[in-house]
Amino acid sequence: MITLVLGGTRSGKSRYAEDLLPADAPVRYLATARRIPGDVEWDARLDAHRARRPPAWTTVESPDVAALVRGGGTPLLVDDLATWLTGVLDDAGAWDGRGPGIDAQVAELVDAVATAPGRVVLVSAEVGLGVVPETRAGRLFRDELGALNAALAAVCDEVVLLVAGLPLRLR
Repeated sequence: MITLVLGGTRSGKSRYAEDLLPADAPVRYLATARRIPGDVEWDARLDAHRARRPPAWTTVESPDVAALVRGGGTPLLVDDLATWLTGVLDDAGAWDGRGPGIDAQVAELVDAVATAPGRVVLVSAEVGLGVVPETRAGRLFRDELGALNAALAAVCDEVVLLVAGLPLRLR
């Protein structure tokens, strides 16, 4: 079963996704966020996520989400795809113009999810419900993430949106 958990900032999406998997069994937790040298607040957020993971879980930090999804094995929780996409956009130099390789990486991820051999829980931000971003980079991110979320939702067995900590089952 493949589950996509969407939600806004501090909506409870990560904790909800974590609760979908057994705390007392092996789970691979793919943390997609990159450390930012000197950003103490960001480090604290990442450390808080890491501290609440059960001891039976293994943390993997890698940008190659598609390969890990295809690999199967123990259940996989990917948290989160918004930070993964940020890295893809960074690596492509896309913030000032459409960078190369974004579509191919997104398509590879969607294909991997569509054919995943085991239990996968994906977490992604929902950013399309708010105001239109003032900057080109903000609009690019919102649009690319919205397209990624829609493509993933089309191939997932279950889609849940968290609003104010409450899960709304979309599929």
